[in-house]
Formats: sequence, structure tokens, C-alpha cells
Amino acid sequence: MEAKNVAVLGGGSFGTVIASIIAQNGHNTLLWMRDADQVESLNRDRENSTYHPGFTLHDKINATDNLELAVAEADMVFVAVPSSGFRQVVRKVQPFVKEGVILVSLTKGIEAKTFKLMSQILTEEVPSAKVAVVSGPNLAAEIANSSPTGTVVASIDAEVRKTVQKTLRSLTFRVYANDDMFGVELGGSLKNIYAILAGMAESRGMGHNTNSMLVTRSLTEMARFGIALGADPMTFLGLAGVGDLIVTCSTPLSRNFRVGEALGDGKSLKTILAELGQVAEGVNTLKQVIEKAKSLEIGMPLAQGLYEIIYNNQDIEHIIIALLLEEGGLDVEFEAGQAKQLDH
Repeated sequence: MEAKNVAVLGGGSFGTVIASIIAQNGHNTLLWMRDADQVESLNRDRENSTYHPGFTLHDKINATDNLELAVAEADMVFVAVPSSGFRQVVRKVQPFVKEGVILVSLTKGIEAKTFKLMSQILTEEVPSAKVAVVSGPNLAAEIANSSPTGTVVASIDAEVRKTVQKTLRSLTFRVYANDDMFGVELGGSLKNIYAILAGMAESRGMGHNTNSMLVTRSLTEMARFGIALGADPMTFLGLAGVGDLIVTCSTPLSRNFRVGEALGDGKSLKTILAELGQVAEGVNTLKQVIEKAKSLEIGMPLAQGLYEIIYNNQDIEHIIIALLLEEGGLDVEFEAGQAKQLDH
């Protein structure tokens, strides 16, 4: 593949490893970071000491805190900033990007108040761009260690999917394609809620049986919610759905899982987030999903149970109660023909 100019916006854990893959594939890669001191440190030491100490970055990666410089010549721009600041960054990028640039969201989240997914924000703010999203069971620390990993690129444009696949694919990072951009994004956002639940269950010593029940019932809730919003239910059976759900519900490498563990240990959410030092998207997503589920009358007892714990100071027993309330329900309940459509 011909070398491209690529920008990655966001020098967090995931943005850094994606930039590394792109550079290793021979592309000229600019990594935009807000902090000038971090930029200087990365360019000097070839290391992101904040998120990946000891991980040597490729020579084709150069960091910058100048947003215009980062994107002006880019053929592709990958956006890896938290959902809370996503629109602001994309809006600032708009005047500088090329006509028809490929914009790719790496962010798993939902915008507060608007309930917009990141692909929708990209389309709204940069109408001339070709848009894609990347999501899957992608723990940054394991990608950095070259652990074999699969992800999904979703776009309505087949050529965009192929281009992103070629740009990211490596010997240890495999990229699969999907045209259900909405479903892929929903899977990546919703699973963060249930990772918190799994962390709480782990902290209370509830065992593998409980974790398995949580994961499978969580998948049912995710698919139920997704179908009501117009997503393809089959998407939730892939890497961006059940794949991502399994990994984030199984390991403290997941930030949301760690939040759940700490909640189960009795720490306050304020203290947990301060100690974490990074964004845990599941906390932000939970409130928005519960509000949307209520407005559409979608049953989500697990998510509702977590909401009661976090926002109404209820005990973890609410999770167990929520599970038991669904005992009479179907094991596998979703069908494509039952989907309600949402304008998006």
C-alpha cells in the first residue's frame, strides 16, 4: 500500500498504540497531544511515559500540539479523544482538513444531552469527510505487547473500509469489516456499562458462574437496546459486541472493570475517578442510556440496577435482584424483524 499521511488525535493509551501500528506499516504519522511537555518528551525519548512506559515508539511517529499542523496534509485522521471533548476537537479540525478526508473514530462513547454517536458528530461537523469507526476487544496494553488482536472497521463506504483495513492491518492486529456503523459503535459504548457490573461482582467474590451470567444477560440487554435504535442484531454477535463485552468484563486491564471493582470495595465514585486519572466512559454512558431506555420503554434491568447503585447509593444486591427478575425471560430473544428504527 502506498504510504499515506495519517494523523492520530489523542495521545492516550489507545491513540498511542494505533499510531504505532500505522507508523510500523510505513505511513507518516503525526500524533496530536494537548500537552506541550508530553509532546517534547515523546519526540525526545520515543516513549509515551504516561500511558506506555517502556514501549518504544516507531521513528515515523512525530508528536505535535499544533492541531492544524497535525491534520492539514493528512489523508486519514483517527480521532481518539474522550467523548466529552470529541465534538470540540472535531469542530476545530474542520477548517484544516482536506476535502474528502477519511475521518475514523476510535472513541467508544455517546455524547451527553444529544445522544449522538461519534460517527454522527463527524458527519455533522465535517460534512465533506468520509466517515468510519473502529471498535472491538482492543486492550491497549496487550496491543503494545503484540498480543494477537482483532478489531472491526465499520463504514457505509466499502472503499473506506478497505482503506482503513489496509492502513491498520498487521501480523498481530487483524481488521474485520462491517457496514453497520451504528451497531458497532453502540456495542463499543454499551459494553462499558456492563464491565463496571462485572468488576463489582468480581470484588464481591461472585465467581465465574456469575460472570458468565452477567456477560450473557448483558449481551441480551445490549442487543435489545440496539435493535430498538435500528442496529443490526447480528453485529452484537461479533468482535464489536460480544467480543468486546467478554474482554472488558474479564480483566482489570479494562478501566471500567477497575471502576466496578473499586465500587464493590466501597470506594466513592468521585475518589475512584480521581485515582484512575483516565476517562471511564461507562460512567458517562450509563446515565444517557438509562434516560433513552426509559423514553423508549426498553427493559434494561442490569443497567438500571447499576444506575441505582451509582446514583442512588443502593447496594450491589440490586444487580442480583435485576438478574432474578429476568429469570422468566427468553435466553435468546432478539430478532432482526423486531427492530424499531431511529433517525440517524
